[in-house]
Amino acid sequence: MAGAAGGKSSGAKPPGPRKTAAERRAAVLQAALPIFARDGINGASTEEIAAAAGISQPYLFRLFGTKRALFLAAVELGCAAIIRAFAEASEGLEGAEALAAMGRSYPSLIADHDLLLVQLQGFAAAGEPEIREFTSAQFAGIVHYVAGRTGLGPQAMREFFATGMLCNVIVALDLAGLDELWGDVGEQSDWLEFHRALRSSPGGDPPHS
Repeated sequence: MAGAAGGKSSGAKPPGPRKTAAERRAAVLQAALPIFARDGINGASTEEIAAAAGISQPYLFRLFGTKRALFLAAVELGCAAIIRAFAEASEGLEGAEALAAMGRSYPSLIADHDLLLVQLQGFAAAGEPEIREFTSAQFAGIVHYVAGRTGLGPQAMREFFATGMLCNVIVALDLAGLDELWGDVGEQSDWLEFHRALRSSPGGDPPHS
């Protein structure tokens, strides 16, 4: 070969290791997440998702089968991120302290608007029975995790998840400055810290998983 005879390299980089199907799926999910967050299942284009992932549309369908399956995988990814964040935040804590730590972690988690909005898109698409059943099971999984991790009862769960849904609305609609909700936080240090985290959420850098 000329390169070998002349002692010179051809300059071509050797091909890197081929990605596994699991790695490809993960890359497609990361590409799909912001598109589903913005457009929902009906508005999202698999052609756009494939292009963002750097693969062909037929290969996208080889990996996921249908656009619905890809959407459900994106919903599952968002719910898994919530459980992972709660687990990290509450490590070494028990009961009400663990629950409070989970709550404090939530505003920074939904600073990633893609994770927040894909969660809301799952709720919005619940008119389709398959999506409703899947999303319901995912949400129930979060509830079961929090209840089992803290050992607290139904009233604590209702208050915790009601506050979480309020956080979703506040961040999605940028309502952190609404005085009717937050005008008294200066008198409560825990809520002041929580409110500051909510105010920093819109437009914030998404957490890396």
